[in-house]
Amino acid sequence: MRGLACLLMFQTHCYDAWLGGDARKTTFLMYSQLLGTFPAPLFLFLAGISFALVTDKLVRKEVSAGEITRKMLRRGSEIFAFGLLFRLQEYLISWGWAPWTDLFRVDILNTIGISMILMALVCGITLHLANPQRRRSALIATGVLVAALIALLTPPLWTNWRPSRLPWPIESYINGVHNLGTPQPWLFPIFPWTAFAFVGLAAGFILFSDWARDHSSRTLALFAVAGVGMFAVSRWLDHTPMQTYSVYDYWHTSPNFFLLRVGFLLVIAFLSYAWCRWGFGTRGFSPLIQLGQTSLLVYWVHIEFVYGRFSILSRRANNIRTASIGLLAIFLMMLALSMLRTRVDWRGMFNKSSPN
Repeated sequence: MRGLACLLMFQTHCYDAWLGGDARKTTFLMYSQLLGTFPAPLFLFLAGISFALVTDKLVRKEVSAGEITRKMLRRGSEIFAFGLLFRLQEYLISWGWAPWTDLFRVDILNTIGISMILMALVCGITLHLANPQRRRSALIATGVLVAALIALLTPPLWTNWRPSRLPWPIESYINGVHNLGTPQPWLFPIFPWTAFAFVGLAAGFILFSDWARDHSSRTLALFAVAGVGMFAVSRWLDHTPMQTYSVYDYWHTSPNFFLLRVGFLLVIAFLSYAWCRWGFGTRGFSPLIQLGQTSLLVYWVHIEFVYGRFSILSRRANNIRTASIGLLAIFLMMLALSMLRTRVDWRGMFNKSSPN
């Protein structure tokens, strides 16, 4: 799933950065950007599942709720620090033409880090208060409830309830306002993005239960069925004549669109499982699995070759064919980088070359 997220991310960034002229008015770019609505939810959903995996192991070892909270807070803080470091790197590389406000952009790494910090706090409180015999059920229910609350609060926090008295760098973490006066859909604020991580958290605690471990195929199939049900519910809610919010923006803040994307995530989870258990993922080398093992690295590096000073094509000056060739080049470059990271024993190589 991480490899798929990387691939969707590459195509979104490449076509957005490189297509120019009439190519920017085509349905091709529209569908490319529509696919681009999935990488961030995938990364956050998987962050929640990974968080559940680690937390589940610690709970099974009977580690205290306080210690679990401290461990996971530390990890979330590290990811958030990586996000700040990434923004600083981008600003320094773009020195001279990037505005200083870019240092405070709320990017996906920042949001993954904040999501992990929030999940650490929520899980810590839940583990402390819940009956020891029902901890897993409490964690699953809490993950779902927090995700729903974040999704439901997103529309007013982007419109009527905007905390506009806060300094914009802080408000931007709530609704992505940046310094532009209105919330920006291309940023990744807490509302609604962290909700995908809490959905992943709930899904992870289901997946790592004893029953699900013994019935993996059935569990993931049930995920897919639930996902299809969410498609139908989302469509029904979107077309109902009565609306809850005074400002309704389906593509950016609507809980209905959030529900639709969660449905897709659950279906993708089943398809990814099928791919790795019965499909081509079982037949030797898999580029998607390889990319997924180094998703942070390829995310970090590819940005410079697409949007940065080292872009391999001119910005917004190419047709679809040229941009597609560039996309293939980026894919192969990042795949090679990923393989260099995981398949070369750099430590052993340097140890051999060092004098005794």
